[in-house]
Amino acid sequence: MNYQHSMTCYTEGIRTVAPVKWRGLDGLMSVFWDAEGQSGAKAYYLSPDPRIVIFFNDVSAHIRMSNRDGSFGLHTRPMTRAIYVPAGIPLWTNFTSSHRFSHLDLHLHKDRLLRFLSPSVGTSAALTALRRPVEIQDVTAVETLAGLLVHEVASPSRHAVYAESLVGSIVSGLLDIPEHDGEQANGRLTKAQINKLIARVNARGDCRMTVAEMAATVGLSESWFANVFKQTTGETPLQWQLRKRIDLARTLLSGSSLTVADIAAQLGFSDQAHLTKAFRHVVGETPAAWRRLRQLR
Repeated sequence: MNYQHSMTCYTEGIRTVAPVKWRGLDGLMSVFWDAEGQSGAKAYYLSPDPRIVIFFNDVSAHIRMSNRDGSFGLHTRPMTRAIYVPAGIPLWTNFTSSHRFSHLDLHLHKDRLLRFLSPSVGTSAALTALRRPVEIQDVTAVETLAGLLVHEVASPSRHAVYAESLVGSIVSGLLDIPEHDGEQANGRLTKAQINKLIARVNARGDCRMTVAEMAATVGLSESWFANVFKQTTGETPLQWQLRKRIDLARTLLSGSSLTVADIAAQLGFSDQAHLTKAFRHVVGETPAAWRRLRQLR
């Protein structure tokens, strides 16, 4: 399949520091970038095809990303080491500080991905995986594969099937492929979806996400997500999220000298009274009383 990727791309304040290396393969395009971005640099990407981006250095402290808008307010989050962006999902990025980085871009034709995945996992599971965005920080195995692919892209030495097999391994290692086709039909979230939610919520300093953001994280509609989440955990998404925030409050109460008011502000509660009420509801006592008891032990 002769494949030419088509992506709308706008960048400002980002420049390459070495020649771009690329190689076209069967239904996919591999592109390696070595670049740097200034503080305040920004970019916008939208592709009709799925794509994978793998960074070879940690950029989470320097680059923020959002799929909702370019204002980088409520929906912003740190850029992770590897992301899978489904077809038609926009991505905005913003540099909070100057940073040099390198990354591998894989532009993938949907039919090529289906042809690769369907024989092993089935068409239904493959289509589900292609709709689910992925963002991970731990890329040990995927980074090794990506490094081998970059070397082959920069200096081709073997048949194209070798590079294509590396791409296939990256895809199968990164995409969130359902363990069983029937899990969603049975009204429960998969283990991978739960792990993704936990990672995303933990990445937020205040452990706050809207139900719509949580649903988008696992590739479900908001109404369907709320239903299967309750079936899986026994809690509504907001109850689960509140418990996570209270767990974080307990960590801060026992491991820091922050006042209850400071902790309330850090975790996004409207004031100390709001945190106290929520804390008492979950734990059974006020934050101040809970802290005093721990200090006496």
